[in-house]
Amino acid sequence: MSKKIRIAIDAMGGDNSPKKIIDGIIQNHKSDKNNFYKIFGVKNEIESLIDSKINKDNFEIINTLNKVSSEDSPLEAAKKGKDTSMWLAIESVKNKDCDIVISAGNTGALLVISKLNLKMIENIDKPALSALWPNKKGMSVVLDLGANIECSPKNLFDFSVMGAALFRSLYSNIPNVALLNIGSEELKGNEIIKETFKLLNNKVTSDFNFSGYIEGNELMSGNVDVIVSDGFTGNVALKTAEGTANFITEELKKALGGNLIGKISSLLNISNLKKFRKRLDPRHYNGAIFIGLDSPVVKSHGGTDFIGFSNSLDVCSRIIKGNLIEKIKKNI
Repeated sequence: MSKKIRIAIDAMGGDNSPKKIIDGIIQNHKSDKNNFYKIFGVKNEIESLIDSKINKDNFEIINTLNKVSSEDSPLEAAKKGKDTSMWLAIESVKNKDCDIVISAGNTGALLVISKLNLKMIENIDKPALSALWPNKKGMSVVLDLGANIECSPKNLFDFSVMGAALFRSLYSNIPNVALLNIGSEELKGNEIIKETFKLLNNKVTSDFNFSGYIEGNELMSGNVDVIVSDGFTGNVALKTAEGTANFITEELKKALGGNLIGKISSLLNISNLKKFRKRLDPRHYNGAIFIGLDSPVVKSHGGTDFIGFSNSLDVCSRIIKGNLIEKIKKNI
């Protein structure tokens, strides 16, 4: 049997925790017996939720009474000290007791506490928040999604290298990398984007192909595997995509449920509609990754349910199996 992947879990972060966290672990355990879950949270609550549904050899509970709340500022979260479930989960990765850490809690606090505990990869200045997006041909890695509002050309260059490494750790094939811009021509964009273009265009590597610029209307085309931007632009693009997906889903529900003909049509096409809904379901793409730190940190959406959290645990194990950190170090 291969060595178990050790996942440190902040069980107290996000909505409806720890129940959704433990239900997500149980769901993940059904399909992957090679994960070891080190769970930080209120022991009595967690034990009653697990209720013999996970093999005893696959988990450990660290009794942790304090937690970081969604209302805490990053500074307040850091000042709470070293006895919160988030801090201790991250610290377990720092101490090499675990391979990767995941939390559905406060995003800003997670980034700050991670930076306080974990070192940056050598020659990386800033960590980036990355995530998986569906496209017409499969999945894309998109970064930065809000960790860094302002970026230098070097930052964007580093994000490109790290995003390519993340894609390869998850999917193994050589990715096409592009910079998100207002046009596809070389003359378009601000000076930071243009300078980054030059850096990437001159980069000699066999680990990714630089495809130039990509515009917002091509994000879901599938022609590019890694899409790079500063955190401000990336976050706007993310929220726009989420809003558009929700709008389409709601309008489709109205159209198919508004009258008898629509209801009959939906019944006749129920199989295709289920596929459509699953394709747009954000739970299946849950799990953003802070990359640039010397240990990977995964951020689950705070509002997701146990299915979404289970999928983010699957992302954790795939990252470790794909040797993400080593791939980044190789190319920086």
